[in-house]
Amino acid sequence: MDWYTTVFEMIDMRSFSNLWFWIALAVVWSSASHWVLGVPYDMIARAQRRGGQAAEDLLELLRINTGRILYIADEAGIWIVAGGTFFLTGFFTLGWFYGIEIAQALFLLGFPMSIVGLLSFRAAHALHTRDHDLAAVYKRLAWHRLFVRIIGMISIFVTAMWGMYQNLNIGVLG
Repeated sequence: MDWYTTVFEMIDMRSFSNLWFWIALAVVWSSASHWVLGVPYDMIARAQRRGGQAAEDLLELLRINTGRILYIADEAGIWIVAGGTFFLTGFFTLGWFYGIEIAQALFLLGFPMSIVGLLSFRAAHALHTRDHDLAAVYKRLAWHRLFVRIIGMISIFVTAMWGMYQNLNIGVLG
């Protein structure tokens, strides 16, 4: 037996039974809910609580990040949408029509994150064009974070259910 076979017998390379996949899923969703339009949530909470310089810093960072998001959307938006659609369609087809588990896992990570990306673009557009009333900014950021967290909870639930189904269906020994 060669070393390649030995390594792959020792480490389960299936996605849904691999601990690294679940760690990556947790990191993706915790990061997505912490960084609201590129602004860390603790900065938003501090600006809302203290005001003053913290609120000015928040508005400046928000102006920079929303401008960046909108610039990227203007310059490469059609290519990002086309590429994302291509890869998600490919992952879906490979995963559910051909039974490739890594493609299923990548689709279950990528599809909800594409929805979050669209919501982020929409929120960036709304915050960039509006005159910055602090109460409206806090409300918009709070709603955006809530929607991201709801999408994350649904995504984690669906991924966990599908992963358990896959693990029970395939079995411990393959």
